Amino acid sequence: MSQTPTPATAPAGEAPPRLATAWLFPALSAVWHRELLLFRRYWLATTFGSLVEPLIYMAGFGLGFGALIDAVDGHSYLEFIGTGMVVTSVLFSSAFAGMFESYNRRRYQRIYDSILSQPVSVSELVTAEASWIAVKSAVYGTAPLLVTLAIGLDWTPQLLLVPLISLLAGFAFGVFGMWVSCLVPAMDWLRLVVSGVLTPLVMAAGVFFPLGSLPGWVSVAGLANPIQHCAELVRHASFGTLGLADLGHTAALLVFGAASWLLAVRGMNRRLID
Repeated sequence: MSQTPTPATAPAGEAPPRLATAWLFPALSAVWHRELLLFRRYWLATTFGSLVEPLIYMAGFGLGFGALIDAVDGHSYLEFIGTGMVVTSVLFSSAFAGMFESYNRRRYQRIYDSILSQPVSVSELVTAEASWIAVKSAVYGTAPLLVTLAIGLDWTPQLLLVPLISLLAGFAFGVFGMWVSCLVPAMDWLRLVVSGVLTPLVMAAGVFFPLGSLPGWVSVAGLANPIQHCAELVRHASFGTLGLADLGHTAALLVFGAASWLLAVRGMNRRLID
């Protein structure tokens, strides 16, 4: 019986080498197929919360404080808060998915065990899951931006970069959430991370009010706050004021995302393999 030829013959006991450009796609396509099938069932619940909650905050803060604040950095407060809601929409839709959904799938549903029973590595699994989270959160982040455009934000070509920034930030926050899910002994501890870590970082990131109104030490500490870097990038792209300083914000997000990915892979290895 004839056998299908293989590109290369590997030594006994070793897996055949794979092309560097093909190492991820099988796992990514399988995970995305599963996610799309599940998303067809629960899309209304997740989409409603991810889209409507930022718009409620936008209306509350914008209409409330907007009557008291004439302008922030030359823009109306509604435009300022609308671009900030892009950041919170991306952050919470990605970090929550990374923390709660990955914990549930690893601990209770044992989905990750089933995936790893196939020729899929932990790094492939983490990357595929985070890529789905990133795309979904980037889509959710466009809703506040579209509303801000409808209420008067001027169109600039740099606005087209906001979804790309959201995609990068969504991936970084997603793998951060996956790493955190490997640290806690029970799911309820993740609520502590939300209240004790994410919420204070959002408040210090200039999402709801300009950083100039905060004490100087908060601005200095903000250099280590990835949410602040995301907020600066989104606002500068939305207002058409991107400059050389934004290369630093982009580099900070890339470093944060890479470090979180390494930690997530290590954490998942420890929980699933070791």
